[in-house]
This record gives sequence, structure tokens and C-alpha cells, in this order.
Amino acid sequence: MSGYLKRVRIIADFQFGRGAGKAIFPDGSEFLMSRTKRVRQITFNSERIATVRARDGLLTLSMDGAARLHSFLKAPSSRVVVMSDAVPFVREGKTAFARHVIEADPLIRASDEVLVVDEDDTLHATGQAALSAGEMLEFERGAAVVVRSGAGKADKTGAVE
Repeated sequence: MSGYLKRVRIIADFQFGRGAGKAIFPDGSEFLMSRTKRVRQITFNSERIATVRARDGLLTLSMDGAARLHSFLKAPSSRVVVMSDAVPFVREGKTAFARHVIEADPLIRASDEVLVVDEDDTLHATGQAALSAGEMLEFERGAAVVVRSGAGKADKTGAVE
């Protein structure tokens, strides 16, 4: 196992829980490096799985990476459940608003990477929580999840595909 693979698996385990790194990043994952020789993106079969954020070293997931995490984690871990009325918008990459949130993993904090699902636990998007779980459920206004990538649209990271 390469040192880069070990490193990103450790980051994923820290960010999403033990075992997540192995679930998200299979053996044979490839790495795109920054000019400063740090891991920037992780791909598998030429599909981006995740990007390492420069500001804090944590991962942002593509829909492929989110699907891998979704199949690994048991509900409600890292999930924000939105009502069915909001699903078409979220799938297009639009923001999930607090008034549309039905449930949320109580451990979610603002700026966490989250999975946006419907009531049947079908994955529709991935993004960054703008609020904590309690705030998502309590607030009637404002963004709950800034969607990075929806199942019906390419992601907003500017990633090299």
C-alpha cells in the first residue's frame, strides 16, 4: 500500500469513522498532486472519488465517493434527510434548506461533509453542512447543506474529470 493511500484512508477514518477509509478508497486508487507535492485529488478508474481541502486537510467527496461512504455507513450516520419536495432541486446541485430537513445525524456539525438522502435513504447529493443537526431541525430559514454535487449534475469543485 502506498503512503498516499494510507494517508487518505487515515483522514477518512478520522472524518467519517473507523473503516471508512478502506470503504471509500480501494487498492489501486490514484493520486493527483498539487504543485507543492501534496495529495490534491484521489481517483479510481479515472473517476474522482475525493479532493483534499487545502485549508484544513479534510476530504470533500464526489458522488462516487459519497456512494461508497453511503453503502458503508449505517443510517443515520453523516446523513441529512430532506422531504421529497426538495429532492429534484438537491439532485441538480441546489442548496438544501433547513425548512426541508426532516432528520439529521445528531453528530453533524457545521462544515461537516454530509450525505443528502430522502426518507427511503436513497442518496441524492453530497455537500457541506451549513448548520449543526440541531439547527437544521430547529430553523425555518436558511441553508442547511451547501450541495457540492447532486446525483443529477456534475460537481462544483472544478475537479479534473
